[in-house]
Amino acid sequence: MTAVHSSYRVRMRRLLGGLAVAALVLSGCGTGAGPDRKADAEKAQLAADPSATLVAVGDIACPPGAAKTRRTCHQAATAKAAMALSPDQVMVLGDEQYQKGSYRAFTHSYAKSWGQLLSITDPVVGNHEYYTSGARGYFRYFAQRQPGSPGWYVRELNGWRLYVLNSNCGEVDCKAERAWLSADMDANPSTCSLIAMHHPRFSSGGEHGSSRAMQPFWQIAYDHHVDIALAGHDHDQERFEPMSPAGVVEPTRGIQEFVSGGGGRSLYAKGTPVAGSAYFKSGFGLLELTLRPHEYAWRFLSPKLGVRDSGSASCR
Repeated sequence: MTAVHSSYRVRMRRLLGGLAVAALVLSGCGTGAGPDRKADAEKAQLAADPSATLVAVGDIACPPGAAKTRRTCHQAATAKAAMALSPDQVMVLGDEQYQKGSYRAFTHSYAKSWGQLLSITDPVVGNHEYYTSGARGYFRYFAQRQPGSPGWYVRELNGWRLYVLNSNCGEVDCKAERAWLSADMDANPSTCSLIAMHHPRFSSGGEHGSSRAMQPFWQIAYDHHVDIALAGHDHDQERFEPMSPAGVVEPTRGIQEFVSGGGGRSLYAKGTPVAGSAYFKSGFGLLELTLRPHEYAWRFLSPKLGVRDSGSASCR
């Protein structure tokens, strides 16, 4: 599926939504308000307010030739699940290719699984990509899908503004990145927005856990009323209640974080639960986000598309 096809799908959904509303209005002319009219109106409104599907996951492909076990190398299964969802866009949340993110490893492992979705993929650079100097393998493989080093950029999808960040502050100038982020958010206010980075501000994962270094990024996002934060790094699935940058649950103002690191490489055990954690699973799988112009819904899915956690919220 190409990016052009993705854009075409969204336009067609809008067209079909408008037709659905028109049909409902015409069918209701001269009739009474039957018991199903309210439900029909709600369905028509949903059709008129089309959604876009974003699949997000990180920590994906084993090195070329590595054998699949019960707890490792499930990238083919998660890629198959992602393709079955027919997403409009894919966001891979860093550490796409183990162990060192070399170009050869990308073309001989990642390309055989998640690479089938390359034309609609927005990549995030992880720490393992920098095990190859300058993350050269990552930037070369994703050359047509991101602007190159230093690795931060912005996308738009169905009324949402999506900020893709580089959280490897030992490799890039994060002060300059934060200045760019703040300036862009000032210049482009958006009703609905998200930030995506490899390192999570909050995580109950036993391998890495929360990253205080991400708090300044979160503060900028919080000040601009960003709705969602996406991250990987810990190889699990975790959802947080809306949080402040300092770690306080704020249901009406906070940023809702999803850690989606079950892309296939391996699994990590749970550590000490972090305050605000609402769901945790040490398992392979995907995060599916359904984005509408004023709201969103989420589902954490297994590789067989079983629903593990789901819900919805309005943009703030």
